[in-house]
Amino acid sequence: MDDQSRREVAQRLLAAYADGPIDPLTTTYEGLTLDDAYAIQQAQIAAWEAAGRTIKGHKVGLTSVAMQKLLGVSDPDYGHLMDDFFYLEHMPIPASRFLQARAEPEVAFVLKKSLSGPGVTVTDAISAVDYVLPALEIVDSRIKNWKIGLFDTIADNASSAALVLGSTPTPLAEVDLRRAGAVMTVNGAVAGTGAGGAVLGSPINSLVWLANTVGARGVVLEAGHVILPGAVCAMVPVAAGDTVSATFAGIGSVTARFV
Repeated sequence: MDDQSRREVAQRLLAAYADGPIDPLTTTYEGLTLDDAYAIQQAQIAAWEAAGRTIKGHKVGLTSVAMQKLLGVSDPDYGHLMDDFFYLEHMPIPASRFLQARAEPEVAFVLKKSLSGPGVTVTDAISAVDYVLPALEIVDSRIKNWKIGLFDTIADNASSAALVLGSTPTPLAEVDLRRAGAVMTVNGAVAGTGAGGAVLGSPINSLVWLANTVGARGVVLEAGHVILPGAVCAMVPVAAGDTVSATFAGIGSVTARFV
């Protein structure tokens, strides 16, 4: 796919917020590659930055077996977190902003120093983390009916749309992220359970993967940025009127309210 074709696909995805979801890219564009997908994603990020939005972090997607089975993929992906993706917990989130919203619980890292791959190790990643927070990521798809393959979701900014962070920071040394269990509820009913070990064995491994993967593309994870390493259980659909909460052992809870 040449640069002009990549820009045209990026424009189709940008327009989908107003025009509605589009057909899967992997069935529309024969020969779509991993590099094409990330170039399409980056073209949209550049358009958002040109409009005044700023990057506040990154997310890793498709890290748990549950999510990979649900979407029929076998590799993680990454996307960008923009400044207007962040919502305060318990405050109303307009459901109309999204096309096909779903929620998933994650442990968010906040970095105290930058990480620049390739070559980042587990110890490098641990030393770069300031603290962790409970988080709910609101994922969305501009692909019809969530019929996505790996390249579809990469081009679609890893299906990232918004997030809500809890307000109680926990030092990394005070929690074993692999064993930190989580319960997600929707309107008071349990909708999913999991633990940090579902995320590539540990969310730290996801952070290492991200730093090295984006580093190979010339991207640095900056100090102060938020990193979402991946969901601990399968995502669930959400709509106006829903209240979603996630409680993590040793980390705390976070709530998102959709109106």
